[in-house]
Amino acid sequence: MAKNLVPSDSKLEITQIKSAIGGKQNQRDTLRSLGLKRIGQTVVRTADAVTVGMLNTVPHLVKVEEAK
Repeated sequence: MAKNLVPSDSKLEITQIKSAIGGKQNQRDTLRSLGLKRIGQTVVRTADAVTVGMLNTVPHLVKVEEAK
């Protein structure tokens, strides 16, 4: 999963795999900040420090792959 990512110049494909229902408010806010609204939705983001920090907050709700 997205455990312990480090900032770099690469692009990441981030897919929401679990629901935020019943989760903590900061986790729901983090998913929205990443641009994720529903399960199965994928966004591409640069692996900067802000994005990596958000991904390390919700590693159990997302799947992260390096974009091709």
